Amino acid sequence: MAGPAPGFLKYPEYQLAIEPSASHVRVLVGDTVIADTRNALLVSEGRHAPVWYLPMESVDPAVIQATDTSTHCPFKGDASYWSIHTGGKALPDVMWSYQTPFDECLPLAGHAAFYADQVTIETDP
Repeated sequence: MAGPAPGFLKYPEYQLAIEPSASHVRVLVGDTVIADTRNALLVSEGRHAPVWYLPMESVDPAVIQATDTSTHCPFKGDASYWSIHTGGKALPDVMWSYQTPFDECLPLAGHAAFYADQVTIETDP
């Protein structure tokens, strides 16, 4: 466990909501489905557009490759990144996950998100 988020300690009014969703969420690169679930989380944070986080087990392990890239969010924790390789395409650092999130964001553990401008994210009710 990473402990309490320093971002929330400094900015307790910061808005971050993690909501479970039963929507059908699919992530595609071209015509290839790389993730598919009905157990996604929808994360709304500050002024950012909402982001879908899908369970890692819903992601096709054959198309992802871990990279050395990492980033830090004072609210969520340290993110690890993966590249996607499929259909002759390589998308570097397009998927990320907070594997050991801060206490306030523990539901994100075991979930991954994708840059929506590099993949297609489809949702159905």
